[in-house]
Amino acid sequence: MPLLFLLYVVNFLDRVNVAYAALDMTRDLRFSDQVFGFGAGVFFLGYLLLEIPGAIIVERWSARKWIARIMVTWGFVTLLTAFVHTERQFIIARFSLGLAESGFFTGILVYMRHWFVAQDRAKAVAMFMAAIPLSNFLGSPLAGLLLRLHWLELPGWRWLFILEGIPAVLLGVATFFLLTDRPRQAKWLPPDEREFLSAQLERDAHAPSSLPDTWRVLIHPPLMVLIVSCFLHFTGIFGLLYWLPTLMKRASGLPNLEVTLLVAIPYLFSVISQIANGWHSDRTGERRWHAALPVLVAGVALAVLATRASTLTLPQTVILYTLTSAGIYAYLGPFWAHTSNQLRGTVAAGATGSINAIASIGGFVGPYAVGALNTHTGTSKAGVVYLSLSVLISGLLMLVRISREKAVSLPS
Repeated sequence: MPLLFLLYVVNFLDRVNVAYAALDMTRDLRFSDQVFGFGAGVFFLGYLLLEIPGAIIVERWSARKWIARIMVTWGFVTLLTAFVHTERQFIIARFSLGLAESGFFTGILVYMRHWFVAQDRAKAVAMFMAAIPLSNFLGSPLAGLLLRLHWLELPGWRWLFILEGIPAVLLGVATFFLLTDRPRQAKWLPPDEREFLSAQLERDAHAPSSLPDTWRVLIHPPLMVLIVSCFLHFTGIFGLLYWLPTLMKRASGLPNLEVTLLVAIPYLFSVISQIANGWHSDRTGERRWHAALPVLVAGVALAVLATRASTLTLPQTVILYTLTSAGIYAYLGPFWAHTSNQLRGTVAAGATGSINAIASIGGFVGPYAVGALNTHTGTSKAGVVYLSLSVLISGLLMLVRISREKAVSLPS
């Protein structure tokens, strides 16, 4: 888990550093909000292409080799992003980064099923995904410092991509040697512990079969509701992720370093809320309310930010963005544990990849919608309203019960 956590921290640093680079890059390259929003979001159109194959590769081949390949590739693409000059180059670089990273997240989710029994998955997923807000908590002030650089006639935002791309390449090489695919291959575990854990995981993986294939699973009504909820959540989380530094700068008028320090505050509390909510979800065995309630709070906070922006003080603005971020991230552990517990067997890897691929389209829609609405209305209000509605509906859908809850068991 510590290694996976570190990999995901570096993954998200490279995925969202464009949000901080935008504080200067959009001015230097004369990008409109719509162009930046499209470029930030087009990452996900590349990202979804290998989600399903990537999950199946981890299930049937090797997580160690697949994840190592992904990291080296995305590290080099991040480095190349430092040298974009036009809108087209920016969009191609972002699409290529998404393609390079494709299969990483779902591969990790599938990999976790090889190591964690069902009752421990919410806190395991929450601990792993706490890397998202933590990477922003650490990366935000780091980005603020890197934006001040001006070496070799290159502005700081270009050095941001260069210096944050190198660790991914180095960790990709390390992953090849350090990661262990399955408990039976873990020479660092005593033999009796290897056998015990493997037996427990085998029982989880071989529940009775009721659905014949991945696509039948995806049109199963309860899972369709979860997919739409996840899609809307991705719309909100990535819309906020890519636009928060810019929104905070426009709200405060402060220099870049001070803005990045303010942005770090919501992410610090998001780390706490995500881990605590995943732990409590596992302790109680309840998933739906643990996923729904935090995002409903986040949606209300965003609605207040949109409707009262002109009357809010800076501390009030930071508090509301903190509630928003903490609520959005707290959703992740219980949601993926709930979904994972409904999918079993080899074909479940493809279903997990399919769910994440479909939901990832929301990662394109959110940033682009905010940018387009900002450009066409001349204000940030409409974009924030859009994000508010997305996360509110996402939370409400988690409470929908179409039929009696039961695991969807798949044939191996």
